[in-house]
Amino acid sequence: MRAAKLAAATAAGVLTLALTACDNPDSGGSEGDGGGGGGDEIRVGLAYDVGGRGDKSFNDSAYRGLQRVEEELGISSENVQDFEPSEGESDVDKEERLKNMADQGFNVVIGVGFAYTQPMINVASDEAYSDVHFAIVDSEITDQENVTSLVFTEEEASYLVGAAAALKTEEDHIGFVGGVETPLIHKFEAGYVAGAKKINPDIEIETAYLTQPPDMSGFSDPATGRSTAQGQLDKGADVIYHAAGASGNGVLEAVADAEKLFIGVDSDQYKSAPEDQKQYVLTSAMKRVDTAVFDFVKSAQDGEVQTGIQRFDLASGGVGYAKSNEEAISDVEGRLDELKQQIIDGEIEVPTKP
Repeated sequence: MRAAKLAAATAAGVLTLALTACDNPDSGGSEGDGGGGGGDEIRVGLAYDVGGRGDKSFNDSAYRGLQRVEEELGISSENVQDFEPSEGESDVDKEERLKNMADQGFNVVIGVGFAYTQPMINVASDEAYSDVHFAIVDSEITDQENVTSLVFTEEEASYLVGAAAALKTEEDHIGFVGGVETPLIHKFEAGYVAGAKKINPDIEIETAYLTQPPDMSGFSDPATGRSTAQGQLDKGADVIYHAAGASGNGVLEAVADAEKLFIGVDSDQYKSAPEDQKQYVLTSAMKRVDTAVFDFVKSAQDGEVQTGIQRFDLASGGVGYAKSNEEAISDVEGRLDELKQQIIDGEIEVPTKP
């Protein structure tokens, strides 16, 4: 039966990647504490968004959460798997992927990205999957008891990196590159622009989106990301922030070649940048998808599954800005931390729409 279901998944264009097992001598040994013991161990499946694992951004953050699940919760490697998207896939493909995961015995199923919204509603509402604990990242599903929404205040992190851009620009001219023009990515743009204008109301800001819905390729097209960033550089921008998934790798290439400053997103992109490009990564707007994934799985393992809307913000440490490139960011950290506290205290209200 399992082989048949795996074959069906392959036919549907689903690529299954088993995570490498990590030795964990503290995971409970013969007592099998990892997932409640013996046959009760939970099975965790995670389906990636456009761009898949290796985007150095959004999906890779989710992957780090899975790595923590295996390493820290002691869940065996065969019970932790991730699933890649197919290029140009439809909602039907996503729905089939979620069904296949549940049919294969994954009782914790996580969809990474708002594109899974309708497919997840369709699958979770099926009585056959009523005992499966579903979670979706970046979408608020409020009327399905077995779906937990893991959402973030991206605009808050974007506000801080917008302020950083305005503090570091030498030309009073910065840029923003969004992958696909959706309400979610508007939050990144809105926060970035507001933060920059807090520092300099007269700053010039270039904005561009790579594609329009339903074309989601803007999150997986580094070549277009590079050419779009180059256009902003040619207009005079000397700091560029992206919210474009894997397309951001092309943005970084263009910015580094021009010896200007780049701001990453979701993950700390200083850490993943090629060695010769690291110096140009000013900071990144951090979005702790890894924490959200880990916390949800742990709640399921503990028998107290998170439900409803789980919101991750500056106050909870769910979003923030990266400080890895100390040489570049240290001179403005004090000002950014002041703004961070003002947001947490409610003194600054960050917009969510441009």
